Parts: sequence; C-alpha cells; structure tokens
Amino acid sequence: MSEKATTNFAFIILITLVATIGGFLFGYDSGVINGTVDGLQKAFHSDSIGTGFNVASILLGCAAGAFFAGWLADKFGRRTILIVSSICFAASALGAGMAQSSIQFILVRVLGGLAVGAASVLAPAYISEVTPAKYRGTLSSIQQVAIITGLFASFLSNYILARVAGGSTVILAWGFEAWRWMFWVMLIPSVVFFFSLLFIPESPRFLVASRKKDKALAVLTRLMGAAAAQAKVDEIDASLVADHHRPKLTDILDSKRLFRPIVWVGIGLASFQQFVGINIVFYYGAVLWQSAGFSESQALLTNVISGGVSIVACFIATALIDRVGRKPLLLVGSVGMAVTLGTLAVVFATADTVGGTLHLTGAEGPIALVAANLYVMFFNVSWGPVMWVMLGEMFPNQIRGSGLAVSGLAQWLSNFGITMTFPILLTGIGLGGAYGLYTACAIISIFFILKFVHETKGKELEEMQG
Repeated sequence: MSEKATTNFAFIILITLVATIGGFLFGYDSGVINGTVDGLQKAFHSDSIGTGFNVASILLGCAAGAFFAGWLADKFGRRTILIVSSICFAASALGAGMAQSSIQFILVRVLGGLAVGAASVLAPAYISEVTPAKYRGTLSSIQQVAIITGLFASFLSNYILARVAGGSTVILAWGFEAWRWMFWVMLIPSVVFFFSLLFIPESPRFLVASRKKDKALAVLTRLMGAAAAQAKVDEIDASLVADHHRPKLTDILDSKRLFRPIVWVGIGLASFQQFVGINIVFYYGAVLWQSAGFSESQALLTNVISGGVSIVACFIATALIDRVGRKPLLLVGSVGMAVTLGTLAVVFATADTVGGTLHLTGAEGPIALVAANLYVMFFNVSWGPVMWVMLGEMFPNQIRGSGLAVSGLAQWLSNFGITMTFPILLTGIGLGGAYGLYTACAIISIFFILKFVHETKGKELEEMQG
C-alpha cells in the first residue's frame, strides 16, 4: 500500500497545527516587547542598560527553558512539557502587564522565557517525530510561519492599541496603560494552546525510547496505518543504543571534542541564526526606526510591514524546503543577508546626526526601508525556518532531546548577547557599526554552511548519523 494511502494526513496536519500554536506564542511573546519599551522606561524609570535588561530578561528564561525542556522531554514526554509551557505563557502574560517594578517584570518575563524556550525546541522536534520524511520539512517549517505570524500579531496588536490610546504610555482602559494591554492580549492564545494540547498524542519516538511500545504502536497506527506501524516501531527501536537505556544528556558527550560532531553543528546553526542580528529588528524595531528619524506611530507601522513580509517569506520557504533542500536555502539566505545588512550598515554609517539623533535624508530612508525588509525576507526564507527544521530532525533518535537542549541553550544565549549589547552598541559605535558586525557574521555563516552542514532532505529520522 502506498504511503499516501496509509498516512492519516488530516490527523498529522491537525496535531502539527496544535504544536505550532507554541510557535505562535513564541513569536508573540518575543515581539510584544517591541511596542512596550517606552512604557517600561517610564513606568520603571530605567536607563539604557536597565531597559536593555528588561527587554533581554526573557532570553535568560528562554535559554534555561530550551535546555531543560529538551532534557525533561526525554523523561516526561514532548506533549507533557508543552502543556507546562502553555501554563507558563498564560502566567507570564498576566504578570508582565501587572508588574509594578523592574524586578517583578523581569521575574515574570523569565517565566515566559521558560515557555518560549521550551516551545522553540519541542514544537519542531514533536512535529518531526510525527510526520513522514517526504513532507517533514514542509510541515516542520510551519513552525516558523507560526512564529512570524505571532510576531506580526504582536506588532499589529501593539500598533492598534497604541493608536487607540494615543500612545503606548497613555491609559487605554480600566486605568491601565496601553503597553500593559499589549501583554494581556497574549492570554487568549495561551489558553487555546493549553486545551488544544489535551487532544493530541505523545510522540511515538519518545514512547519507544521509554519502553512503551504498545502506546507507540497505537499512535503510529493512527498516523500511518496498521500495516506500517509495527515495522516503524521496530525501526525506531533499532536506532536506539544497543543496551536500550533511555536517552540521557551524557549521550551527546565526546571524549575528544566535548560534544559529538553533530551537536557542534547544531550549536553553530543555532548561534549563527542570532549573530546575524535578526532579533534586533524584532525586539528593537520601534527604537531602531525612531533612531532613524521615524515617529513612534510610523515605527510601529513599519514593524507591521516587516511582519507581513516575514509571513510571505515563510510561506515561500515552506513551499521550497522539501524540493530544494535545507542547505541551498541556508546559503541563499546567508548571501542575501550579507548584502542587505551591508547596505544598512553603509546607510546608517554615512547618515547625518542632528542633536544625537540619526536623520535619514533623501534616498537614504527608502533605501534603508527596502534593505531592511529584504533582509527580513532573506532570513525568513532560509535561516528562520530551516534552522528549526534541522534541529528537529538532524540528531539521531537517541540524542535528539539532549542535542536540542544544548543547541537551544546556545541559540538563546546568543540571542541574549545580541539583544543585551544592542543599546550599548547604539550609543557606542552607532547603528552603522552594529550592522557592520552583523554583516560580518552573515559572511562567516556562508563558510560554516559550506564546510559543516549536511543535507537532511528526504531522510528518515532513523537514518540520521552523528
């Protein structure tokens, strides 16, 4: 019987869409801060370093969440940890809007970060473990569509709420400022995520690794039909270590290199995705464009445009990833980002500064706007979705959770470093210097891909080596 005839595509798509609600929340929680920076500064009387930490604090939670989620998912299951993350999302959204001090805000943002970090690594891993190899890239890349849709939704929500109130720091309703409502909106998808997760099964790969073959067989029968399910259970079981011990963190260690080579590749992919500076656009987009002479309203609207461009790019990636492959998309993205980031660096470095504020005149503004949106498009057609797809599929079954844990930790620590240093770079070497550094990282990533990254298109998870 053919794969098409036996595979329950409706069920696979349903559980993929549920898992990607985590990606939506990941994007929303990451992007909502963009429109609240002025409100945080006013409410908590913070300086540039304090503001940087308020913005970046979530990333400490993300790093811990990504690391421990991968480890805990090997003990308790992918679905179980995603359910816990949905509760953390809701608690963080409520608490961030109610915060009365930087300390309170940072604590609840770290809690939200735990949820974001868990969702960032477990949603693509879960999707890769329940989808056929032929369609895995396409379905896994929906995670990035969800992330960018979440970002877009946060930008749009921020813009509308600030517009209705007359500014992010102005009272919107019931005595609360608009920036607080920007956080509270996230309660809705958080609750939807929690209840949706109750209706999807646990990953069959986790169940086999946990010696629950009967449950794994039942899930696989629903996914691919009875004829193929038993053979897949045996294939998964054979891919695990010879002594059949449950996956553990030490499985990724190597006596000579600290980690196994495939784990170093995962760390490299995760780190370079952040070193190109993409989240500066997402987290500090409003600040960036206001530094370039835009009003707050214009800056927030520009974020909405960038979010829309990102969604289009993600759909392009979804259509191409299982046809073109992962490595070619990464290469195209790196080259495109190097060119567009270089253009931004030159424009910002040569623009006039009046009273300490950057002013783009003549063609500089349109060139910067076009280059920034092309940069966002190149990222989201390549490194945005492909990195998460590869992390979810490139590790052997025995070390997938642990490999994701270490790679996710590297991704979020890199994100924290880039985000925390941007306000300092902005006042030190300016936008031109900051974007020059991101350009250099994009160029280096080209050589990293050529030498270390291997194609995973069309391979079963049980074929992954390393």
